Amino acid sequence: MCGIFGAFSFTRTPVEPAIINSMSQSIYHRGPDADGQFVDDLVVVGNRRLSILDMTNASNQPLYSSDKQVVLVQNGEIYNYIELRDDLRKLGAQFNSAGDTEVLLRAYEFWGADFVNHLNGMFAIAVYDRNLSRLLLYRDRLGVKPLYIAGSPSEGRIWFGSEIKTILGNGQKYVPNMDALAQYFALNYIPQPHTAFSGICHLPPGHMACVSIEGGLEITRYWDLASISSDTLMSEADAKAGLLKYLDDSTRIRMRSDAPFGAFLSGGLDSSSVVGFMSMYQTEPLNTFSIGFEDVRFDETKYALAASKRFGTVHENQVADPQIVKDWPRFIWYCDQPHGDVSFMPMDQVSRLAARRVKMVMTGDGGDELFAGYEKYLKLFPAGNTEKLPINWEDSFVRSSGLLQEGQAETLLSGELHEAFHDVDPYRALSQEIRRAEHQDPINRVLFAETTTLLPGNNLVKPDRMAMANSLEIRSPFLDFRMVEFAFKMPGELKLGAGETKWIYKQAVEPLLGAELAWRKKQMFTVPIGEWFRKELASFCGDVLLDGRLEARGIIAMEKLSDILEAHLVGKANYTRQLRALLSLEIWYRLFIDADEHWLELAKPNKSEIKQ
Repeated sequence: MCGIFGAFSFTRTPVEPAIINSMSQSIYHRGPDADGQFVDDLVVVGNRRLSILDMTNASNQPLYSSDKQVVLVQNGEIYNYIELRDDLRKLGAQFNSAGDTEVLLRAYEFWGADFVNHLNGMFAIAVYDRNLSRLLLYRDRLGVKPLYIAGSPSEGRIWFGSEIKTILGNGQKYVPNMDALAQYFALNYIPQPHTAFSGICHLPPGHMACVSIEGGLEITRYWDLASISSDTLMSEADAKAGLLKYLDDSTRIRMRSDAPFGAFLSGGLDSSSVVGFMSMYQTEPLNTFSIGFEDVRFDETKYALAASKRFGTVHENQVADPQIVKDWPRFIWYCDQPHGDVSFMPMDQVSRLAARRVKMVMTGDGGDELFAGYEKYLKLFPAGNTEKLPINWEDSFVRSSGLLQEGQAETLLSGELHEAFHDVDPYRALSQEIRRAEHQDPINRVLFAETTTLLPGNNLVKPDRMAMANSLEIRSPFLDFRMVEFAFKMPGELKLGAGETKWIYKQAVEPLLGAELAWRKKQMFTVPIGEWFRKELASFCGDVLLDGRLEARGIIAMEKLSDILEAHLVGKANYTRQLRALLSLEIWYRLFIDADEHWLELAKPNKSEIKQ
């Protein structure tokens, strides 16, 4: 687990040392244990290391081939590195370290650019082949690890990095991307490959980029979930057996670590299942962590304690209060972009809690998207019924689950943002993915789109950025590509059977979890911030949204915003989601566009906490 960064110069102009240092320091939090760079007139390839496998200097990056002609860095973990190392040794490879990064280096040497197809892991990888004067960039199949790219051959240079702020370290100015912000107000997040900055894009999951002077920048897909079709003859027994087999093995190989580890345990179905399988491979009690709330509508503490007791973990729980909102600038700073989902804040808090005792944790991320865990799926498919769907139901679903509803965009957005919202369909990223999976049944089509769009656009951003802000690694067994492919071989009717979310999944894990944990009603992992807006945070909303700075940007109709805020504060309507999104947007502007020193001071870690 690390962070990577670098550049490729089409004019063979070296990058200034001060810029390289700025890029490295911008992601210190992702890798405080070591840093290193390779630099010549063509490329910069850099790494910040968080040591999880092979704690020795032998796995410090970059790693080099014996002739120094291949240079490699990675951010992530390769879970099948032991098996790959054995395979490569049979081919004649020799190893000088016990880590997974050298396995990538030898894999490239023996298998070439297609080595990525052998990997089971979460990763962003950069390979500079000096013999071919070529830079290769890879991102894992599900987009667990981020990798941003900026620049072009015509601009003379390509920049890349694990976070947007790494690219911002090059000193260039990047203006807001209004199309991306329009999509933000449609979906509550910015879907990939777009970012909030014009000129910076996200390398899509399952893609690689090849950069060379002759070929420029070429981006290609090496893995596509759309290649999977459901097995309509799959029985319930086979579905349960397959689910348990893959969850067992994906959990087992993710427990490979030379550093202490634990798990996030909310008491929900997914995290409890992961902890249950982890307990089978543990001889000592597992460390587990959760965040609770005083508001019982949001608090899952009793379920987390029940799961902890069942599996014999050492559990730590912390109760969040409205003061957590003081970290709003912090969460936007580490995300680099506005996000309407404020569960980033408790994720940051539980990561901070865990990082006191461990360097890696397991989570249940991905289970809801693969196996239909959200109630919104039953609203679209009542009792799991997919018959008599209306024409263009895909668009109706996307808009109903989006952010701005019933013409709100028409009255709330203004200027360039209003034009961008209406010029191009801002819901297209999700609706197009639903239609791209026409070979699947309707339930799986929706889940496919959420897996390829919502997950990398929002739900996986949360654990990566908030855990890495605390130098903590996250591993998610549900995001093993074998599990994902199996999930989409499973017919959708088994996922919403009998009108129950995750129907077949709950049946499969009931013997492990017990009936109470397996069949309990799902609670969303979020913050009771709508209530806090009406009480403790009423002045905060007004101070940020109505002090004149948002109005001066000319992208929000302030009279409508004032009406929304007043209606929410007095309890006439619930505009929690809209207010969250607006606050995140304005804070993002102050941090990244205005470079406001006061807000940057609130957001950035204390300089004394960063080793120079």
